[in-house]
Amino acid sequence: MTFARRLVAEGVGTALLLAVVVGSGIMAERLAGGNVAVALLANTIATGAGLVALILMFGTISGAHFNPVVTLSEAWQKNISTTDILPYLAVQVGGAFAGVATAHAMFGEQLFFASEHVRTGGSQWLSEFVATFGLIGVIIGCSRSRPSITPFAVASYITAAYWFTASTSFANPAVTLARAASDTFAGIRPVDAPGFILAQLAGAVAATLLFTWLYPAPPANATVGGTVAPSDFADQRTTN
Repeated sequence: MTFARRLVAEGVGTALLLAVVVGSGIMAERLAGGNVAVALLANTIATGAGLVALILMFGTISGAHFNPVVTLSEAWQKNISTTDILPYLAVQVGGAFAGVATAHAMFGEQLFFASEHVRTGGSQWLSEFVATFGLIGVIIGCSRSRPSITPFAVASYITAAYWFTASTSFANPAVTLARAASDTFAGIRPVDAPGFILAQLAGAVAATLLFTWLYPAPPANATVGGTVAPSDFADQRTTN
């Protein structure tokens, strides 16, 4: 797959993801009649469904990262070249803002307007650490053991994390930056974004360290897609 196609896939995929997250948040808030739980549930279902579709759509082209911490983790594992990092991050951030603008345009809002949704404090930062830690763990664990289910596992985890974390699980620096430009249900104040991003980076580092140890890299002769069985790890576990 050419590098240009991979970058376009990452950019378009991230844009569509943000259109889903922000657009469904706007629709949910408008239809929920002030019931925040119903609005969050609608936003959650749309995000989970959209995420699995997008990963299936773009996964074989770019890897469907749609997330700078996923790209950094993949580069750390040597699954992508270090020269790919900055271009991937650039199209992810650009795509995220394009997705926000698209969602706003569909609902007759300004293309960009700073959010006033307060999301700060220790509980929020811990939530983002946990959300990102789990996301990277799911990606590494499933991609190294049962890669065919990874899209469904990732979407399922994010769906759950919307509800078990106090932050509603951003778990993505590009998403965080772009949602700071949306004063809607899905928004976050620009001043709160750095705290979220630092927590996300910390969660990604911790998860990459732990889960690459728990799940050794697939052997060179692994089956198609890198699928490995527990027995394939046996020799490595006894020597590491």
